[in-house]
Amino acid sequence: MKTILFIIQKEFKQIFRNKGMLRLILIMPVLQLLVLSNAATFDVKNIQLSYIDNDHSTTSRALIEKFKATTYFKNVVLLNDANEGLEQLQKGKTDVLVEIPKHFEKNIYTDTKATVQVQINAIDAATAGVESVYISQIINQFNQEVSLQFSTIANTSIVPEKIETIPSFWYNNTLNYKTFMVPGILVLLVTMLTLFLSAMNIVREKEIGTLEQINVTPIKKHQFIIGKLFPFWILGLVILSIGLLIAKVVFKVPMLGSLVLVYGFTSVYLLVILGIGLFISNYTETQQQAMFIAWFFMVIFILMSGLFTPIESMPTWAQNLTLLNPIRYFVEFIRMVLLKGAGLAEVLPNVVIITIFAFLINGLAVLSYKKSN
Repeated sequence: MKTILFIIQKEFKQIFRNKGMLRLILIMPVLQLLVLSNAATFDVKNIQLSYIDNDHSTTSRALIEKFKATTYFKNVVLLNDANEGLEQLQKGKTDVLVEIPKHFEKNIYTDTKATVQVQINAIDAATAGVESVYISQIINQFNQEVSLQFSTIANTSIVPEKIETIPSFWYNNTLNYKTFMVPGILVLLVTMLTLFLSAMNIVREKEIGTLEQINVTPIKKHQFIIGKLFPFWILGLVILSIGLLIAKVVFKVPMLGSLVLVYGFTSVYLLVILGIGLFISNYTETQQQAMFIAWFFMVIFILMSGLFTPIESMPTWAQNLTLLNPIRYFVEFIRMVLLKGAGLAEVLPNVVIITIFAFLINGLAVLSYKKSN
C-alpha cells in the first residue's frame, strides 16, 4: 500500500509541476463547457425569408405580417420576381422563398383553392424540416383567422371548428435546448480529458526512458498501474464537479436526482475510460501516436453516443454498434438522473453494463501491460 501511495504522490507532484497540464485540466473544461453549450444547439432561429407578392392585396400583406411577427424569421425581404428569388436561394442569401400568386385574396373568399408556393433551401435536411413546420403552422393559423373573419363578414352561423391543444412540457418546461445539451457535453469533457491524459501519461514515461527503469524495480504491476491511474481518476471527478457547478450556476440546469448516484456512476465510468487509456498506451511508443489513436476512438464514441443524433434514428447496424459505446450509457444516465430525477432502479441497466465494461477493459489492459519482473 505504501508503494502505491508513493507512486500516487509522485504523479500528483508531476501534474502540479507541469503548469501547462494544470491549465489544461482546470481552464479548458470551463471554457469548453461555456462555449460548446451555447454553440451546440439544434434550435432553428434567424431564418432568412424572402417573398414575392403577386397579389398586392390586404390579405397577402396580412400573411406577410404574420411571418414578420414571429421571432424565427429575420430580414423578411420583398423581391421583384421569381427569377430573383431563385438567384437568392442559389447564392445562399435566403433560406426560404414564399411566393403569393395573383388573385390570392379572391380565391380565399371564393370556393377556389388558394395556394402559396414555398421553396426552402434543403441542403441541411434537418433545418429545412423545422423551417417547413414553422411555415405550415403560421399559414394554418392565418387560414383559421381568415375563415373566422369570412364567417363574420358573411353573417353565417357556420364557424370553422378549432381544436385547441394545451401542451404540457415535462422535464424541460422552458424548452431550453441548453438544458438538454449541457449534461451531455459535460460527459464528453470528462471522457476526453481523462482518456487523453491517461493515454499519454505512460507513453511519456516511455519517451523519457523512465518506464524501463521502473520495470526493473521491485514495484509490482498492479501497484504501478493503480499509482499511475488513480490521480487521473481523481481529476476526472474534479472536472465533473466543476462542470456540475457551471451547469447549475450559469445554465440553470435542474438537478432533480441524487448527486451521490451521479458521482458513484462516474467513479465506475472513469475506470472504463482509464482502462481504455492504459490499453492505448501499452501499444503506442510516442505521445503523438497515443493522441491520434485516442482521438480516433473519441470521434466514433461522440458521433454514436446519442448526444447530437438520436440513436433511434440511426440504422439498425449502427444502433447495435452503440451498445459497445460507454459514452452512450453515461449520456443516458446523466440526463435521466439530473433532468428526470431517476433513481437507481431506473438507471440500473446502465450501471450494470458500465461495471461489466470496467472489469473487461481493465482486465485486458492489465494483461497487455508487460513488465520485466
